[in-house]
Amino acid sequence: MRKFTGEFCVLALIAAGMFPAAQAQDKQKIGDRLNAAAVVIEEVMAAPDHAIPETVLGHAHCVIVIPSEKKAAFVVGAQYGQGVGTCRTGHGWSAPVFVRLAGASFGFQIGGQATDLILIGMNDKSVQDMLHSKFKLGANASAAAGPVGRDAQAGTDVLLKAEFLTYSRAKGLFAGLDLSGDVLDANNDDFNAEYGPGKNTTSVLHGSVAAPVNARHFVRTVSKYFVIAKNWKTMTPPKHPVDKK
Repeated sequence: MRKFTGEFCVLALIAAGMFPAAQAQDKQKIGDRLNAAAVVIEEVMAAPDHAIPETVLGHAHCVIVIPSEKKAAFVVGAQYGQGVGTCRTGHGWSAPVFVRLAGASFGFQIGGQATDLILIGMNDKSVQDMLHSKFKLGANASAAAGPVGRDAQAGTDVLLKAEFLTYSRAKGLFAGLDLSGDVLDANNDDFNAEYGPGKNTTSVLHGSVAAPVNARHFVRTVSKYFVIAKNWKTMTPPKHPVDKK
C-alpha cells in the first residue's frame, strides 16, 4: 500500500509540473491564432479595390476571422477551422472569443489548400447568435456571400436581412463565399485557457472584460479598419481609414 501511495504521489507531482507547461503551450497557440487573424485583416484591407466595402465596414456589429490551417484538410462533416471573434460595444471592440467552424460546403479545400475566412455580423441578432455555443449558418442565422471592393455597394436587402456576410481568401483571391449549412461553435477550451475561471462569453462580448495582452493587436486591427463607432449606423460610407485626403 505504501509503495502504491508513493507511486501515486510521484505521478501527481509529475502531472502538476506538466500543467503549467501545457497552459503556456495553449496560450502560445492562442496568441499565434490571434496574430494570424490580425494579419489576415491587414492583408485583405491592404488592397482596397478588392477588400471589404465600406458599406459593410460601417455596419459591422461583429467580426470573426478564421486563419488558414493546412492541417484542416477537407473531410465531409469534419472540423476544419479555428478562429477568433470580437463585437462592437459602446466603447470600442470587445475582447475576443474563440470559435470553431465545421461543415461540408467548403469543398475546394480538398488537398489541404490554405484558406482564410472572414465572417461579418451585420446586426444585433448576429451578436445574440455569437452568445450561443453553437448555431448553423443559413438556418439559425441567415448568411450570404459578401460583396467585395471598396466602391462595391452592398444591396440594402443584404445589409438589412443577412445576419452574417461571409468571405474567403485562397491563393491571394478574396471573394464572397456562401457558408450556409456550416456550423459555428464556441471553442470553450481556448476561452478557458485565455480567461481562466469566472469569465463568460456574455461579459466578454459586451465589453466588460479588458482584452488580454496577447489579443490587443487583433482588437486594434479590427478597430482600425471597421471604422469608429460614431459612423457605424449611417448609410453614408465613411472615409477609408488608410485614405489621407
